Amino acid sequence: MNTQTLNQTERRYVNKIAFIAALGGLLFGYDTGVISGALLYITPEFGMDSTQAGFVTSMLLVGAAFGAVTGGRIADALGRRSTLIIGAIIFIVGAFWCAVAGTPGNLAAARTFLGVAVGAVSIVAPMYIAEMVPSVVRGRLVSLNTLMIVVGQLVAYLVNSALAHTGNWHLMLGMAAIPGIIFGLGMIFLPDTPAWYAKRGNTQRAQEVAALTGMSRHHREETAALAAETGPRKSEWAQLRSQRWLALAVVVAVCVGVIQQISGVNAVVYFAPTMMNKVGISTENSVYTAIVIGVVSVIACWVGLRIVDRVGRKRLLTIGLIGNISSLGLLAIVFHLAHGSTAMAMLALGLMALFIAFQQSAVSLTTWLLMSELVPLPVRGVGMGIAGLALWVANWAVAQFFLPLVDAITGSGAFAVFAVLGVLSLVFVRIFVPETTGRSLEEVGEEMRRRFGGEKIRPDALPQGA
Repeated sequence: MNTQTLNQTERRYVNKIAFIAALGGLLFGYDTGVISGALLYITPEFGMDSTQAGFVTSMLLVGAAFGAVTGGRIADALGRRSTLIIGAIIFIVGAFWCAVAGTPGNLAAARTFLGVAVGAVSIVAPMYIAEMVPSVVRGRLVSLNTLMIVVGQLVAYLVNSALAHTGNWHLMLGMAAIPGIIFGLGMIFLPDTPAWYAKRGNTQRAQEVAALTGMSRHHREETAALAAETGPRKSEWAQLRSQRWLALAVVVAVCVGVIQQISGVNAVVYFAPTMMNKVGISTENSVYTAIVIGVVSVIACWVGLRIVDRVGRKRLLTIGLIGNISSLGLLAIVFHLAHGSTAMAMLALGLMALFIAFQQSAVSLTTWLLMSELVPLPVRGVGMGIAGLALWVANWAVAQFFLPLVDAITGSGAFAVFAVLGVLSLVFVRIFVPETTGRSLEEVGEEMRRRFGGEKIRPDALPQGA
């Protein structure tokens, strides 16, 4: 299915909503990608050693973990829209703070502050889009956020290249304020989601917004369910403690988020130039591998976005994991043979690009999407926060320990480890992850309840507003 099932006005509106909210993904991608080039100039200027450089880089992930675990709760209390606006403000202030930082400690603090917005927006933006659009187009439009993440990373690589001759790392970091301003202004003119309005007891506004997006025409049962979500409510933590099926549904979402990271994607995104340099490619030429990876990421993610609603989430994730396992297995062999051989080194780069193509078109795209769909409505704020925290902790672990792992068991051994983790991930997906394509969020919740044995979702089980 596609947006042709909506009328022209509805189609334009949901596309506008998704694009503006997905600018948060672009900021996420830019701020995680820009530091790789900026560090080439920050390190000598501040006289940092490798430990300090790693500290400055990883503090963004520490802030992101905090933002992810608190973002869902804030979104429940203040609204998805207000939370994204606050995130935009943090992006803007954080970008300027990074640009004017004068010491490694100050820059690390600025990156931590910026990371809070990265983590919160990484959870709330997909949540906002998923709750704002009908299920007929939800896969494609939620996945637009994933596309914007890789676009943001590519923009960061291109900005770094364009400014490389100046060495102006201040401008590299500060440029993130521009999309931050656009993001914040855009969100001001959008409403909150029908789900949030209904949870707050504003059923009339919930139905008005649902009608604007076409949700009331195509998913009347969704709107009716949202309108019924009023009355006495229990806290989300109380629901998690008292209902086993809700806790297990959140565990599945957590595992889906971790799968995205243990695939090895950020080992390639963060360290592809370093790994190519290890097999004899010059430092200058190694830098350009980041652009190769960035271009492949954008193209692959665009392809995945076009097919995800037709192929299905679970099927596409399965195909992606099989592709990852195959390309990583071959990469482990080729990388071992690449030392001193330019031809084998280029083949290794090609296999990295093939891995990224499977990852971004299928694995990363569907895991972000599934996380926004699998957490049941009664525990959506807490559940999305927990899943986001797990994802960012796994991201930090890969960034922190990949190079030491390479030193301990060689690059080939590290890629082989990721291939084995891919096999385990594939088994988990086939057993525990349901197909969500074409289903409303209520229907997905009912599927999780049936799988794990629980009572039917009732209006009084929905979370209490702050």
